Amino acid sequence: MQVDLLAIGVHPDDVELSCSGTLINEIKAGKKVAIVDLTEGELGTRGNIQTRYQEAAEAAIIMGVHARENLKMRDGFFKNDESHQLQLIKAIRKYRPSIVLANALHDRHPDHGRASQLIADSCFLSGLQKIETKDENGVSQKKWRPAYVFHYIQDRFQEPHFIVDISSVFDQKMQAIRAYATQFHNPADQADEPQTYISSKNFLDSIIARARLLGKRIGVEYGEGFLSAKNIGIKSLDALIQNET
Repeated sequence: MQVDLLAIGVHPDDVELSCSGTLINEIKAGKKVAIVDLTEGELGTRGNIQTRYQEAAEAAIIMGVHARENLKMRDGFFKNDESHQLQLIKAIRKYRPSIVLANALHDRHPDHGRASQLIADSCFLSGLQKIETKDENGVSQKKWRPAYVFHYIQDRFQEPHFIVDISSVFDQKMQAIRAYATQFHNPADQADEPQTYISSKNFLDSIIARARLLGKRIGVEYGEGFLSAKNIGIKSLDALIQNET
């Protein structure tokens, strides 16, 4: 399946927290969207591998994505090396996206920055013809390099290069986040799970506050910010015109 947009996150829920509003926008505009999770999030304090798969599947349905898969790299211990790059290159060549959304360049969790570089390197290498890969059926894959890799903002704030208006889909974004019931604050949850950095009400409140902050920057209610290592080119200044309400 070729998609327009491929969102890659090192942990299940990274995409929902950081760029799900943008994905929902694109899906509503008729674009095809896929998600690739690099790990199963098995080192997470709360929940387990099975619940993470269930929650990721529910969130995918809420967002309306066309495909989602997990590469089962080792949570916390994956590396940006040849074997992991080849594994990700296969996925990039499988989906052949124009745009890839990737983990934050630097962040509180060391997995995020390491995944960010792994994704960026793999997107470049995927465009080299002499790197040979085969799909699940043993068929040789053609080279493919996405036009852009954009990095979403995660725990630590980074000044965005551009902001996407997600006001009309913000409630849907929050619904997708709350699909991870074992991970985030849920007043109805009576499970005897330890409290963590992300399970407090304050954490979800901070997600909402940041979306409001970014939205205010561009004169809308809610926004998501992205960074690009590559200069963004436009054909006309009309691409910068935003409808005012």
